[in-house]
Amino acid sequence: MILYRLRCNDDHEFEAWFQNGDAFEKQAESGLLSCPACGSSQVTKALMAPAVRSTKRDRPVRSEAAPPDSTPTTAPTPAPAKQVTTEAAELKRQLLTLRRVVEQNCDPVGDRFAEEARKIHYGETEARGIYGDTTADEAAELREEGIEFGTLPWVREDA
Repeated sequence: MILYRLRCNDDHEFEAWFQNGDAFEKQAESGLLSCPACGSSQVTKALMAPAVRSTKRDRPVRSEAAPPDSTPTTAPTPAPAKQVTTEAAELKRQLLTLRRVVEQNCDPVGDRFAEEARKIHYGETEARGIYGDTTADEAAELREEGIEFGTLPWVREDA
């Protein structure tokens, strides 16, 4: 799966997940993509900056005046409630977008997820994206077998 930042012809920006770059192109050409803000189907890729970490930047910076084992004397200021609510709403919107992309690009297999994942992994059936439900025990067995899969929070529209 690949995440693209997209822009509609009204300059609304949003993100969407795709199985691969070709899946984006096919959906864009078919008019299957639409802006969640205005519904426009004239959608293109927006400029994205890659997420790159610098090991120097990730190292903690130590003040010259503070001893190496000192701890801060003040607690961080919590985010205002309105900011947290806004961030939660944005996260929900992104998760709903991800859910729609998965539903559009993958086959639903329900509670047969572990069985279908094994068939794909061992070449018994066509390789394709699937989604469904599995128990914690089945997920552990899939991991032990080296079968790659991901777990997504399946957010509902009305939640």
